[in-house]
Amino acid sequence: MTNPTPLDQAHAAMEADESDDAARLKFYERLADAELFLLLKGEAQGETMEPELLDLEAEDGGDPEQYALVFDNEDRLGAFAADHKSDAMPYAALPGRVIATMLKGQKIGLALNLGVAPSSILVPDAALDWLADTLAAAPEDGGERQLIGIDTPLGLPDALIQGLEEKLVNAVGLASHAVFAKGKFSDDSEGWLLAFIDAAPGAEPALARATQEALVFSGTDLATVDVAFFSSGDPICEHLDHLGLRYDFPDPEAEERDDDGAVTRAPGSDPSKPPILKH
Repeated sequence: MTNPTPLDQAHAAMEADESDDAARLKFYERLADAELFLLLKGEAQGETMEPELLDLEAEDGGDPEQYALVFDNEDRLGAFAADHKSDAMPYAALPGRVIATMLKGQKIGLALNLGVAPSSILVPDAALDWLADTLAAAPEDGGERQLIGIDTPLGLPDALIQGLEEKLVNAVGLASHAVFAKGKFSDDSEGWLLAFIDAAPGAEPALARATQEALVFSGTDLATVDVAFFSSGDPICEHLDHLGLRYDFPDPEAEERDDDGAVTRAPGSDPSKPPILKH
């Protein structure tokens, strides 16, 4: 028996208590962050691919419901292929968030690990659309208020800390480190602050969005987490490191390159050039 995957664990927690909103949010977060193996009708043609769709009769007697078949590891895809007496099934390995975005609005859900894992589940198209919309939501603009002071982040929810750390692990190389603190602002308000130090050029939107996702999926009732960016030479950084909760980013992994020295990228790994799904 294989070890449970993060999706197995999140699915089990969600199924254990259907009233647990935090567990359900965690499942959708895991679905978005996981690398999923999307079953295709044929080999991908460049950036264009056609997913294999499963048609199921609707419970209300309406039009059949369609689901794209995805698996959270290759062994499970292979088990599905064996069950359907197929030696080879073409597939594309893509982040769940990319698949959700591409299928949004097309009345297509996800059939996850269908019949081959404890996390076998049908994710309806409405739920997949919700996930895509949630991931696309832009962080709120803090307006003209200015940061005028910082303090120790006492009372920062554990779920938010864990969620932020999980997001930052996936943001390797985008900053030197981050610091959680409590911020005091020019409009006399106070709130949680996540300060990124020495962010890579152009990385600010991605880091702000990762923070927004951590807040949404944490299940806490916090309205916002303010995001700020500083250079390590800024005087405030000494105070942040002294008062705040610091998180150091892992070292970037070496990128894979082909025989000509060019960086190799799988379809969907470049957010500016997402693969095209045909159906």
